[in-house]
Order: sequence, then C-alpha cells, then structure tokens
Amino acid sequence: MAGEQRLLLDNARQLVLVCARGETHLARGGARGLAVLEAASAVVGRDGCIKAVGPVDAIRRQFSETSFEKIIDCSGKCVLPGLVDAHTHPIWAGDRVHEFAMKLAGASYMDIHQAGGGIHFTVEHTQKASEEELFNTFKHRLLRMISAGTTLVECKSGYGLNLETELKMLRVIERAKRLLDISISSTYCGAHSVPKGKNVTEATDDIINNHLPKLKELDLSGEIHVNNIDVFCEKGVFDLNSTRRILQAGKDIGLQINFHGDELHPMKAAELGAELGAQAISHLEEISDEGIAAMAKAKCAAVLLPTTAYMLRLKQPQARKMLQEGVIVALGSDFNPNAYCFSMPMVMHLACVNMKMSMNEALAAATINAAYALGRSHTHGSIEIGKQGDFIVINSSRWEHLIYQFGGHQELIEYVIVKGKVVYKNERVMGY
Repeated sequence: MAGEQRLLLDNARQLVLVCARGETHLARGGARGLAVLEAASAVVGRDGCIKAVGPVDAIRRQFSETSFEKIIDCSGKCVLPGLVDAHTHPIWAGDRVHEFAMKLAGASYMDIHQAGGGIHFTVEHTQKASEEELFNTFKHRLLRMISAGTTLVECKSGYGLNLETELKMLRVIERAKRLLDISISSTYCGAHSVPKGKNVTEATDDIINNHLPKLKELDLSGEIHVNNIDVFCEKGVFDLNSTRRILQAGKDIGLQINFHGDELHPMKAAELGAELGAQAISHLEEISDEGIAAMAKAKCAAVLLPTTAYMLRLKQPQARKMLQEGVIVALGSDFNPNAYCFSMPMVMHLACVNMKMSMNEALAAATINAAYALGRSHTHGSIEIGKQGDFIVINSSRWEHLIYQFGGHQELIEYVIVKGKVVYKNERVMGY
C-alpha cells in the first residue's frame, strides 16, 4: 500500500486487541478471554484511525511501499488500547486533604457532609473560582491521567449546583475538548447535591425548568455539547422520584442517562435505571439482586469504582455476581476530592484484589466496557480496524504487568498515543 500513513507500531511482543469481532462490550465469559496477538503490528492512518492490525510479516508486506510519519519499534514490548476512565469529577477548586485525616479518625462520609464538608465545601470554592483557574487545574489533572494511560475520560460538572457555576464547569470541559489530546465524554451533574437553601423538590424543579432548557439552547447554538445526565440518587440527597424526573427530563433533550446509584443505601436505583434505558449506573455497592438482573437484561453498564470503596472503607460492589449474571461491568477512577486517584492501572489492580475480578475482566472493564458505558465503544476501547488509533506501549513482555505492578505504571508506560500521535513519552523509561 503506497502513500503515507501516520504511525506504525512495529513488532510488538503482544498486541492486546481486547476485541477482534466488533463486539460493543464483553460480558460473562467474553470478559474472561481477550483477543491478543503475538509478534504483531498496527498501522494508524492520517485520519487518526486504525488501518491495519496483524502479524508483523503480513503488515510489513502490505505496507512495503508506504512511508510513515512515525515508526515505533515495539520489540519486546506490549501494546494495549488506550484506557477508558468511565467516571470522574475532575473540575473543582478547594483542597479536601484535611477530610482524609477526619476519615482516618473515624468520621463517615455523611458525618463530614453534615458538618459542612464534602460536596458543599467544594461547591463553595468552585463557585468562587474563575473559569481560568478551573481550566488550569483541570488541564493539569487531565495530563496526569494521560500519563497513566487514559485516552478517553468521562468528566462531570456538579460542584456548582447553581446554573451559573454548572455552566462555568461545562464551558471548561468544552475548552478542554478543543485544546487537549484526550477524548472527553461530558456529563451534566447539577443534581450532585441539594443546594443550601433549597429542598429536594425545589432543586429538582430548578434543574428541570431552568438548567436543562439552557443546556438545550447552548447545544443548539453550538456553545456547549453535553453527552450525559447524572443524578446522585441517595438517601438524604435525591430520592427515587426526583431522580426519575430529572433523568427523564435529560433523556427528553437527548442526553444519555449515566448516574450515581445504590452507593450508601439500597435505593432501587438499578431497577430505575434499567427501566429508563440508562446507558450506565455507577457505584452500586448496595445494589439488590433484582437490580442486578434488571441491569443485565437492559444491557445497562455497571461502572464500579474500587477507589471509593477502598478510601471510604465501604462494602465492595458485587463484581463477581454481576459478571456471572451477565452485567456489562466497567471501571472508573471516581477521581474527585474524596478519592484522589488518576490511575486506571491502579483502579484495575484494586478491582482484581478487592473485587475479585480477573486481570482479563479488569482490562475489558477499563477499555471496551468503559467505552460502552459512555456510548463510545464503536470508536474506542479496542484495537480494531476503523477505530480511533489510541494505544499505550508498555516496557514489558507481558501485558498483565500493567495491572500486576501496583503503582508501577510510572515506570512501565513508555508511550501514550491518541489518534496515532504520541501525546506522552516517558523520558524516565526512554533514558535507561
């Protein structure tokens, strides 16, 4: 094939495709066995999409007349799809490290919340912060995510609670979509908490009557494009009825439903999400057996967040039961002031150790299934022809080292590639 292509990843020891037959997700047994090629190469075209994947000799023959903008020798190394982080809260001001000390001393999440900490502390600081200040800290956090291998990330608003600040946060996300080399799925999470001075009905009415019509208007004018709607469905926050009203109103203006449910108390949020056609529900530490069955039937993804259960010392989500019953299990870092983790490799490790997932299941959950949870598995989450050319190259002869080495991704990841362009190169590794 003559002409010029953007990138050749040549002679990888292992090329982890994850999927090889166009699967939109991997559930049950499919998540246990991943498609992996030995001694293989991949080509990305000038449009940033994958043009070819296959054995080294076959790719070299097919592209013998082709020039490449960049060739990376992957001998002895592994190539994996870019990781997908299906749940983050990365835009906020105000540091909550002091609350970590309170938690270690025995205070619960709701103890801190009721003492004026938690979400309300962050809301106060985020409302005061300038758009520029929020963008600069957000950019720094996204760059750290990229260096840990994330190439598609879900980003929520939700520390504004009033329309002005929520829109400020969504504008920051929109700016990052344009300027940074990472794919973003944006989520409106105005129902993250009931604002001070309002009750739940007033907050719900404000979102439905004021926030969502404004989002629709800004979408039509091309200023802000939001992908998902989120609600914190929880005892003392948004009850099941309010959650239903907000999610349905979001769905009516074209947003995917992707919300927090059954985290601290059993709320029947999983059953509600399945009924409303939710794309995904996050947390689910307190999901019911009926909720698991409903999500499996509805093909609603479960976004499990091992960092949250770990840091808050909560009960672990029932990952094994969900997998056995056919739920599409995805993973997210839940990066926020309460769970300060940028690293999907560490999230996968925690999922394996604390939630009893296999390494294959964890990688599927952090690639194709996390992409599915965001409605993006047709373009992201696996190394297949036609998909976006997002990869990580690790300096190891077996891909499992990315999960096995707890906290070791800083030394392992050599390259992070988005649309066939190197967006992160690890000079520490390269300098050996």
